[in-house]
Amino acid sequence: MLKDFKEFIMRGNVVDMAVGIIIGAAFGKIVTSFVSDVLMPPIGLLMGKVDFSNLFIDLSGTGFTSLAEAKKAGAATLNYGLFINTILDFLIVAFAIFLLIRQINRLKREPAPAAPDTKECPFCLSSVPLKAVRCPHCTSDLK
Repeated sequence: MLKDFKEFIMRGNVVDMAVGIIIGAAFGKIVTSFVSDVLMPPIGLLMGKVDFSNLFIDLSGTGFTSLAEAKKAGAATLNYGLFINTILDFLIVAFAIFLLIRQINRLKREPAPAAPDTKECPFCLSSVPLKAVRCPHCTSDLK
């Protein structure tokens, strides 16, 4: 059983998948930082100095001024600003993956069409080997 498990783990596709997951997690962190630290501040500034990560609805009715205050007090909140950031993270990652897959598909070479190994008899329209000089179906001479 241990030998079978070792063979399974060392298969190329399992190792490739593990590498892909690790790189994907690192890429996700980069995109999250890009969205929250680079993309959202200018968008928030253009929308009237709004910090999306600080947009929330206080369900307790206490009236906290920031999300950090509400979390510190343990109040129930709907953090829709963080949700907007997460949606933007997802869209950027999905678009990057789309571009990557599109490029990989473009780089894949299509196999050359196989050379035909048969020809058609002009008299009976049967398929005959390419090197045949007489049709095996109608016995006509083929040029």
